[in-house]
Amino acid sequence: MSTFFMNDRNDLINDVIEGAILTSPFKNLAKLDVDAAIRVVVRKDWDKNNVALISGGGSGHEPAHVGFVGKGMLTAAVCGDLFASPSVDAVLNAIVAVTGDAGCLLIVKNYTGDRLNFGLAAEKAKQLGYKVELVMVSDDIALPDNKQPRGIAGTVLVHKIAGYAAEQGQSLAEVTALAEKAIKATASIGVAMSVCNLPGGDDEEQDADRIDAGHVELGLGIHGEPGVSVIKTHNTQKIVKTLVEKLQQEIKSKGKLALLINNLGGASQLEMSQITKELVYSELQGTIRYLIGPGVLVSALDMKGFSLSAIVLDKEIETALLADVEATGWHRAVKLEKLPLQKAKKMTRKAKVKPSANVEVGKRVKVITETLISLESELNKLDAKVGDGDTGSTFASGAKAILDLHQANELPLNDLSALFAVVGDRLATVMGGSSGVLMSIFFTAAGQKVSEGGTLAQSLLFGLQRMKHYGGADLGDRTLIDALQPALEALDNQADDIKGAAAAAAKGAKATSCMKKANAGRSSYLNSESLSGVKDPGAVAIENVFAALLK
Repeated sequence: MSTFFMNDRNDLINDVIEGAILTSPFKNLAKLDVDAAIRVVVRKDWDKNNVALISGGGSGHEPAHVGFVGKGMLTAAVCGDLFASPSVDAVLNAIVAVTGDAGCLLIVKNYTGDRLNFGLAAEKAKQLGYKVELVMVSDDIALPDNKQPRGIAGTVLVHKIAGYAAEQGQSLAEVTALAEKAIKATASIGVAMSVCNLPGGDDEEQDADRIDAGHVELGLGIHGEPGVSVIKTHNTQKIVKTLVEKLQQEIKSKGKLALLINNLGGASQLEMSQITKELVYSELQGTIRYLIGPGVLVSALDMKGFSLSAIVLDKEIETALLADVEATGWHRAVKLEKLPLQKAKKMTRKAKVKPSANVEVGKRVKVITETLISLESELNKLDAKVGDGDTGSTFASGAKAILDLHQANELPLNDLSALFAVVGDRLATVMGGSSGVLMSIFFTAAGQKVSEGGTLAQSLLFGLQRMKHYGGADLGDRTLIDALQPALEALDNQADDIKGAAAAAAKGAKATSCMKKANAGRSSYLNSESLSGVKDPGAVAIENVFAALLK
């Protein structure tokens, strides 16, 4: 089954063209209105005084070719059906529509259909009295023994360089000569780990499983044509190294290069950025002057892969590449410079405190941490029913870390503000997931409140309020808050009322078993049947802690 957003395949290309024209920020494109079967996009601001540049081919390579129509690049793009060359009539109509006395240059990728249809259209146009030249881009170096190398992403570099010459008012002979020079200076090679999905095509038609898992195909064509070899890896560094070696073998010049990094349509921006980094530190490191991309310039629908195009620079080519254009598909060349680093002082989360002794506080720390450690298995089993089964382990890991500090006499037991700060720092480090951050917020904020003169209960309630603020949960959301908040409120009403606090925590924990919906945490993804009769594990932990403190 096809995995492709579309309406009717017969209307697909016309829809694509309309969308591209409507979204152009330069408002400089128009569709040639001669025949529904002729799909030609032209510069709306063209006056025929300069040499016209026309390219095109099968659709499915967006933004090529429409995305390169505009001032400084193409004058017109002729769009064929998906992966199919446009008709001779379509190309001829494009030539007639945009060509003046200065003449016209056709830039064609080296595929049989494009060569024939554009070639015949050129000859027909000449018979009508138009001056027309044609160049064929053959930048693909993947198949070294092929007498007809394919034209792939390097074609865009030819559009850019010839477009600059035409915009400067150079003659047809001069524009053609510069285009030929750019073609000879350009080499490209691509790689992919999967072929593209064709609109409306079935799995058999798309040959979806041709490339084995964990492999990439070197030299895969932009229409899904088989490549030259298979590399048994997905390692970006190794793949880039292989492509760079191929480019170095082809480019004998030791001059500076511009590198175009082209996404074939299916690679993420994350992957393309890593590919760029590996390319910058590859064997080409000393020769790269400019980077173009990474970006989608000549795609193969959603093919999961990329290509590299290198062009040897001279003053003329460099000037042409750097010139501004008004074409949505072009990526401005960026001069490669050393990675900028900005010095900054490293911030540490660890609170610097002096250990101190307090027998009563030490006892409570020991009771709380040992209780949570002993509950690990019980809480995990409970969490397995309503969450992901790790609440016990998460709380136990935090408790063990604090108990270790206590047994090593490293806690400031006689300074609650400092103690809470240390506990908050440590829990953020050792407790996994969101629980560690939430408990760290709780203790850190409580410590701040203590330093401002708040009582223990007031400070802990303030910490709870900040935890609720950032975490998003509240009373009734079926979390540990349902046990913790009533317990702390009981302590706030009557200082040291551990009995009242324990009773409130137990009541709150029991209430969670009757709540049909959780509004926070992993349990929020479960239905009411899964939650019915089961206490929230976090609330059970709080209940047991206060019960242990009461004893």
